[in-house]
Amino acid sequence: MAKENQSLTTEFILKGFTDHSVLKTLLFLVFLAIYLITTVGNLGLMALIFRERHLHTPMYILLGNLALMDFCCSSAITPKMLQNLFSKDRMISLYECMAQFYFLCLAETADSFLLAAMAYDRYVAICKPLQYHTMMSQKLCVQMTTGAYIASNLHSVIHVGLLLRLTFCRSSQIDHSFCDILPLYRLSCTDPYINELIIYIFSMPIQIITIATVLISYAYILFTVFKIKSREGRGKDLSTCASHFLSASILYICLLMYIRPFEEGDKDIPVAIFYTIVIPLLNPFIYSLRNKEVINVLKKIMRTYTILKQA
Repeated sequence: MAKENQSLTTEFILKGFTDHSVLKTLLFLVFLAIYLITTVGNLGLMALIFRERHLHTPMYILLGNLALMDFCCSSAITPKMLQNLFSKDRMISLYECMAQFYFLCLAETADSFLLAAMAYDRYVAICKPLQYHTMMSQKLCVQMTTGAYIASNLHSVIHVGLLLRLTFCRSSQIDHSFCDILPLYRLSCTDPYINELIIYIFSMPIQIITIATVLISYAYILFTVFKIKSREGRGKDLSTCASHFLSASILYICLLMYIRPFEEGDKDIPVAIFYTIVIPLLNPFIYSLRNKEVINVLKKIMRTYTILKQA
């Protein structure tokens, strides 16, 4: 037992992408640029929604929280990834690893709930516009957001707690660029059967329910929109939903691609990088560039800034 305990892993080596120095430099610059743009985009969108009172509506409150979770997701992964690109040992402790996975799981789960809530908001706005202020009040929006955070936190705590029951003695090298749940299962010398079962009991229903909410909401939206005789009216309603549906589709497609047999390895990395780093980068631009209210607020701020600068 003493020898076995001495062999248990309490630190991991993140394998990362490559050992080629030129590629490391290129990847560092690319991921640094992505992280900076992601940070400015998401925090800027949050500040814009907080600053402008007429944006304090359920749709924008949910959008601001989505931006917060995207920032959290990117910040949980990218800084350590950038450090490891030029680190000799690329070490991460067990508890750092658990913390990284906790915030990643929290952000991704909250994203799923928030996108489902946004789909419901668009359904009420287009299909039941006269009842919008009663069916989608700010109070309900705050309750939905709070519920999303509570459920996401519980989901993350359950997975981290079950990860801590595992012992890692097969290898200290994680075949990934960050601490994700499937690579950790492959290193476990404790049977992760219970952990995998919990994924099917908790994680799969969350994805199924949130995806179903989005699809059903948009089925009703499309049915309502195509009954509108005016082309201009149809185009306006579809335009207000296009950015949200695009963002939800990208996230859910990536998550469904990632949920594959636990034995697969290298193919996980590109998909995981896309939904943890690229999607948080895209979301602020998807919502901002297709949203006239956000664009008008930005133009107003830029005009004010120009006037103050000239004065």
